[in-house]
Amino acid sequence: MCTATLWLASLSLLICPLLSCYVCFANVKDSLRLCWGHVMTKGNVRSVDRCFRKLDRIFNTNKDVIEAARVGKGFDIKLKEILDAEILPIVEEFDKKLHMDTVYESRLQTAADNFIAAASKLPRVSGCFPPCGFQSAGAVYNCDTCQYDSCEFPLDCPVEEIEVMENSGVRMWCDVPFDLPSDIEVIWKFAEEVKTQEMDQFKQVTAGVDRLYSIPSTSLQHQGTYQCDIYSGSRSIVRLYYFITVTPQLVAGHTELQEIFDLSLLPGGKLRVTPSAAPHSFLRLLLFLLTTCLTTSLVLLFLSLG
Repeated sequence: MCTATLWLASLSLLICPLLSCYVCFANVKDSLRLCWGHVMTKGNVRSVDRCFRKLDRIFNTNKDVIEAARVGKGFDIKLKEILDAEILPIVEEFDKKLHMDTVYESRLQTAADNFIAAASKLPRVSGCFPPCGFQSAGAVYNCDTCQYDSCEFPLDCPVEEIEVMENSGVRMWCDVPFDLPSDIEVIWKFAEEVKTQEMDQFKQVTAGVDRLYSIPSTSLQHQGTYQCDIYSGSRSIVRLYYFITVTPQLVAGHTELQEIFDLSLLPGGKLRVTPSAAPHSFLRLLLFLLTTCLTTSLVLLFLSLG
């Protein structure tokens, strides 16, 4: 009866404070064997309770231990091996034997320091890159939860806006700042004219492994939202969006010509010549204006002649 009560009390003390590196990897039976002979200097009495509190302070709430354990995917197994290598020899040495609390303090603190030194040498990961994408490679082990922290970013990235002139080329790269699996499939989709992230508005354009989508010569029909969806197996990893605005060449030409007139003419119809302007620059401008007027006159003449 006493043994069962001690078991339950010790188990609750080990688990209740919080989950952390020691609790994540240490066996409960080994912890009971370790703390069986813990003797308090004050009063010379055996206290398993105080031993578990000591373990909690040295391992579970030790920020250096928790930080050292922030390893990459799969290396939590190595963390357990490191902890076992430090704790199990002490368990075998202390089992069914009495030791003063000062001895426990020294031996357990040394074990924690050795764990920090060894765990810190394990591979780190780059972590999570905001603002989007399922980044399994960026997950970091967390001793507070005994599991890997997910990046928890949405799959959909913000829409990137691109302005392009009609008949000119444009390139869109489906690129992300985090590592991708080797078995990816890239699907490009297009929603004509609208700026959107609604899935039902897109139609598939290409599918393969090419993360570059290029349009050699844009026209008004290319205006809209392009979606790049990266898959691994049957699971979507990240979706990028590009909204293309195409400016017609005719509109652009009229705008440029109007800007030239606005900058060059003063009230009264006189051309403005700045003191710093070179004579040949003014002559080029004047020649351009005269050529434009002459061309317009010829076009009107031809139109009037049928």
